[in-house]
Amino acid sequence: MKSFSKEEIKALDKIYRLNLINSVSGYKSANLIGTRGEHGENLAIFSSVVHLGANPALLAFIMRPASVPRNTLTNMKQSKKFTINSVSEEIAEKAHYTSANFAAIVSEFEACKLTPEYLNNFEAPFLKESKLKMAMHLEQIIEIELNDTMLIVGSIENVYVEEKALTDNGQLNLNSIETVAISGLNRYHKVEEVGNFPYARIDRLPKF
Repeated sequence: MKSFSKEEIKALDKIYRLNLINSVSGYKSANLIGTRGEHGENLAIFSSVVHLGANPALLAFIMRPASVPRNTLTNMKQSKKFTINSVSEEIAEKAHYTSANFAAIVSEFEACKLTPEYLNNFEAPFLKESKLKMAMHLEQIIEIELNDTMLIVGSIENVYVEEKALTDNGQLNLNSIETVAISGLNRYHKVEEVGNFPYARIDRLPKF
């Protein structure tokens, strides 16, 4: 098994280090975040969306340093609204290219041939092609001093999901809506379920 010490990681070629450290966390969710600001609509892919809590319903994601213009961040600060839209296999390639360095006046929806959608008078655009989407309100921006990134915390105002993904207990069957995952910076994956285990209790441990 190959080993990389902290010192060896620091000495790696920049691109090699970037790819390695972006891969070690494993499979990550693929989501497109939609916003609207003074220059129009913006759509950007993120692989860092995480669950923070169910009551209140909170999600968060990491925003890279604002040392260069971040249209998503600018728009969220202005409107306090954004959308999170899951990526399915059929739009994965288009979704990936929203990460290109488009000018603020260019809509990634238009450039990547994706469709904005407005639901229930919500201010930020959803992605029409997405099969799971959420209306979000910006709650908090937490600055991470170690690398100048930001944890963006939002509360869920509405969830829209195709009915075939709903199960009897509320847990979504993401395979049924062809949801993809990301590893590293540019690898997209189909995810196959390997098990559906009951709630873990000490008195019900199986005999491994």
